[in-house]
Amino acid sequence: MLEPRAAIKPGDFLPALQSFWELSAAKIRAIEERHLGVEGALVFTAKGIYQNQSWTEWTEGFRYGSALLQFDAGSQQEFLEIGRHGVLGPMQVHLSSMGVHDHGFQIVSTFGNLWRLMNEGRIGEEKWERAFYEQALRVSGAVQARRWTQLNDKEGFIYSFNGRHSLFADTMRSLRSLALAYRLGQPLLEEGDQSISLLQRLILHARATSKFAVYFGEGRDAYDQAGRVAHESLFNVDSGRYRCPGTQQGWSPFSTWTRGQAWVLLGFAEQLEFLQVVSDEALESFGGREEVEDEFLRAALACAKHYVQQSPTDGIPYWDTMAPSLYQLGSWWDRPAEPNNSFEPVDSSAAAIAAQGLIRLGSFLRQHRQQENQWAEAGLTIFESLLGQEYLSSSPAHQGLLLHALYHRPAGWDFQNENAAVPMGESCMWGDYHFRELALLVQRLAQKQSPYRFFGPLEQPK
Repeated sequence: MLEPRAAIKPGDFLPALQSFWELSAAKIRAIEERHLGVEGALVFTAKGIYQNQSWTEWTEGFRYGSALLQFDAGSQQEFLEIGRHGVLGPMQVHLSSMGVHDHGFQIVSTFGNLWRLMNEGRIGEEKWERAFYEQALRVSGAVQARRWTQLNDKEGFIYSFNGRHSLFADTMRSLRSLALAYRLGQPLLEEGDQSISLLQRLILHARATSKFAVYFGEGRDAYDQAGRVAHESLFNVDSGRYRCPGTQQGWSPFSTWTRGQAWVLLGFAEQLEFLQVVSDEALESFGGREEVEDEFLRAALACAKHYVQQSPTDGIPYWDTMAPSLYQLGSWWDRPAEPNNSFEPVDSSAAAIAAQGLIRLGSFLRQHRQQENQWAEAGLTIFESLLGQEYLSSSPAHQGLLLHALYHRPAGWDFQNENAAVPMGESCMWGDYHFRELALLVQRLAQKQSPYRFFGPLEQPK
């Protein structure tokens, strides 16, 4: 079980953050030097070198988004230019991608970060440039919202690339694309110019995720453990009826794939922040602000509690809470994670995602519910673990930033050294990106600045 370090504070990390960003800069430069012009999105490392995998190209936004986070942290112009190169070139094809549920990863990490930086005054105000970013965010949000399965008059969800029957838990973070497009005033126009609210689809998808993917210990099935998350929820699209849980990247439908749970935790925590810039009037048709916030908070808290209870003491989880050989490790929950073990891999990328979710959840509860809690301290404790030499990749020969990240254990897609029993020691694009997001959030808090939010400052955009 994760044990938050007593009295841990964001300011404790200022010296380490300086070293972190210096190391991060070197990794980004190494990637751009070796992979400039290479076709196919970079996904994971093999022997420390990033590999491209032409599939849905869902990780390309993390590459250019990482450069923009690097610029945000230190104002080095070279990284801003890398990010701008991405949106002017490789990222444009993703704007109208109808086949994926990943717009919140791809487009918000790139166009969204540039728009946010302009709103924050970090880059110069250029009318044409703002219009370019906003048009991209409008298109992306509407395209993502179009990927819709209607279950009945009141329920529906953004379906995964598997098809209309499939709700993926990790799509919670793609709601960011709907949120930004809604904030910019964009509707989805269907046949006959029927206008559909992106806020409506955002809230309905979040409710479906909470109802079908997150468990609350209410006897839903024999494995209904509060806070457990099913990676995939399956439906009969003819009748709109829920059929059963499923998984693509977890061990089973009745276990918790920890990265999926982490994305649900972070997704709900961020959407609680987003609701603060949505008017009371806009939320009335969904039951009102209190009802919507309570629903989102309930799901976030359930995931947070389960994550903390099912993690090793340092907060770095194994890839699935019921991975088949975990029993070989004995009382693994009573000690720090062991990434070099011979039975089951850890997933440090899940830890980086969950840590940010915990910090945001804790901050929301203190600020908006006046509730003292240890969620932020739990997130900072995970960050401290990730900054240790076991996980922070310091070798110049390794292009990754966060070691011991995992991609797809069931499919066997992760590189595994011939002398190792399980994958270990490698990195992935989303792990590195979320590690940088986490570091930027902690840095902003340490410097007493406004927290980094995907939608920018709380005031309305210009």
